[in-house]
Amino acid sequence: MKKLGFGLMRLPYTDPSNRAAVDREAVKRMVDTFLDHGFGYFDTAYPYQAGASEGIFGELVAARHPRTAYELTTKLPIFLAERPEDYDRYFAEQLQRCRVDYFDNYLLHGLGEASYGEVERLDGFGFLARKKAEGRVRRIGFSYHGGAALLEQILTQHPETELVQLQINYVDWEDRGIQARRCYEVCARRKIPVAVMEPLKGGALARPPREAARLLKNCRPQDSFACWGLRFAAPLEQVEVVLSGMGSQEQLEDNLHTMETLQPLSPEERRTLQRVVGIVRASMAIPCTGCSYCTDGCPKGIQIPAYFALYNNQKQFGTTPGVLAAYENLCANSGMPEACIACGHCETRCPQRLPIIENLRLTAEVFRT
Repeated sequence: MKKLGFGLMRLPYTDPSNRAAVDREAVKRMVDTFLDHGFGYFDTAYPYQAGASEGIFGELVAARHPRTAYELTTKLPIFLAERPEDYDRYFAEQLQRCRVDYFDNYLLHGLGEASYGEVERLDGFGFLARKKAEGRVRRIGFSYHGGAALLEQILTQHPETELVQLQINYVDWEDRGIQARRCYEVCARRKIPVAVMEPLKGGALARPPREAARLLKNCRPQDSFACWGLRFAAPLEQVEVVLSGMGSQEQLEDNLHTMETLQPLSPEERRTLQRVVGIVRASMAIPCTGCSYCTDGCPKGIQIPAYFALYNNQKQFGTTPGVLAAYENLCANSGMPEACIACGHCETRCPQRLPIIENLRLTAEVFRT
């Protein structure tokens, strides 16, 4: 299996205000191009695209291509389960949505400090093992958002783990909060395959600050900014696949070209990236990846990642007419930042462990002035 994975999380829209309104014709062309180039790894999950992602996979991939043409990964929505029997219900629904008889990889979704205890209480790993014994799953594992110490503990307690999905990119590699390098090394010591998520930090590394962009173009003028993120993650020895949430045919073709002609970073390029990391960290006021986990269940319907993207844009470029118009349009079509009641639901769901409530307050303040 080639190392580029198609992440079905940031697909092209027909209506940008509705994450479920996916442009199916555009996705169909992208899927067919991806498979025609000899790639075949697809990654989805129960809540992606406002719950539409698994169904889109079933419609546009499983219903149109032979089962041997692709490898499918999806994830058990552990954050929705309250009783052990809920696991079976979601699993059956996911098989039906994806239109398959088995999953190649089935992962506990978003394991970390806040969720591991509950997964243990409901015997989540035991559930995965039973589904594997039934032949409904080929490999089991989990996607992970937490520190290296807990990851070590989980893998010690559950050596049956066969795949771990980690957030790895050149900005988070040495980040003390994300601990990407340390988490990768935990898996590498145990020879556990790693699937990389967020190689472009939610797309932020495809749109670097001006000074960072200048450095990258001076070093390799022919390469896209996204190319750097893929070239950083893919050559890691224990990495099996690098997931990319591609939102257009152009992004897909750029990623295909990068991975088909993959060149590891040279020492000079690594030095350039070290300088870029400093610039990116200094410019990113709120390091939100846009995963949208925080919005599911928000009682006020606040589109948190969209507001944070506008806040970051305002901090980098000022309150331009375009960003102000986008903010006003967002306020008109979703809950406003001021509507936050500080219930804390969003913060328990955030993989980056961001202080969302405080950041919403800051967003409201900066656009009021």
